[in-house]
Amino acid sequence: MFELTLLIIVVALLFDFLNGMNDAANSIATIVATRVLTPKIAVIWAAFFNFAAAFGFGVHVARTIGKGIVETNVIDQYLILSALIGAIIWTHGCTRFGLPISVSHSLIGGLAGAAIIKAGFVSLISGGLIKVVIFIFLSPVIGLVLGAFFMIIVTWIFRKSNNRKVDKIFKVGQLISSAAFSLGHGTNDAQKTMGIISILLFTNGYLGSEFYVPFWVIIISHTAIGLGTLTGGWKVIRTMGMKLTHLKPVGGFCAETAGASVLIGTALAGIPVSTTHTITGSIMGVGMIRRLTAVKWGVAGKIIWAWILTIPLSGIIGALVYLVIKQFL
Repeated sequence: MFELTLLIIVVALLFDFLNGMNDAANSIATIVATRVLTPKIAVIWAAFFNFAAAFGFGVHVARTIGKGIVETNVIDQYLILSALIGAIIWTHGCTRFGLPISVSHSLIGGLAGAAIIKAGFVSLISGGLIKVVIFIFLSPVIGLVLGAFFMIIVTWIFRKSNNRKVDKIFKVGQLISSAAFSLGHGTNDAQKTMGIISILLFTNGYLGSEFYVPFWVIIISHTAIGLGTLTGGWKVIRTMGMKLTHLKPVGGFCAETAGASVLIGTALAGIPVSTTHTITGSIMGVGMIRRLTAVKWGVAGKIIWAWILTIPLSGIIGALVYLVIKQFL
């Protein structure tokens, strides 16, 4: 029993690592695209703030993942392992093809798919899933609106300044905004792994009678996502930072500030959202202020399809993995 629990924790940390690897693009795409930092320096910058997010933002999202998606009496080691493997397969495939997907939603899909196979649809907590589905659509829209809003405000404030001066100011500003976004990314996404590990420990009796997130789980989850960010999914970074729209430092600052606002706000509210959805919406909002054709809608369309398919396909994979695991274990 203990050995299987330890194995699942290792798999959860692998998922967390892949989360950071795929979502490295979200943290550094804009600051690399605007050439404020080189890719290698940018991933170190982002990874540091991914880890720093372990301190000060709470564990509200972890509680939602742990107790708000699937009924706790249905969850066991095999279900969690199936969900993680399903999420890892989907995430790894999309990373290889350069598709920035929601790693968070792949985990939620894997959980839901395995739970449905095990105990039917009644095992799902509708309130938690509805919240997640709503924010699949809301987080990019809010990011888009905020990105456009910040771009309009900044453009008006600096309307009489020359471009060289504006670029110089916002190259410094992007260091701050990218740090804030990486904090938001770290706190929202690492908490999904915290929730999985904590519910695993709780359902196996290692936490006592009350569900909580141990401090050591917080630290190892942030360490894993930070290391994943250091590795970086370079194909995804090129898609996010260079193919979606052309950015200057002022645009990168506005996009990152909008994304950070959404991520930190939802983390404090306990809502698990996608950093990918959020920053993509923010980048599109900034691009649209210049002109609608500045956004490469063909690339955006592929990204949106990947979003739509993530939960159902990772759910199917998670369900199939659960059937295989139960067959042999």
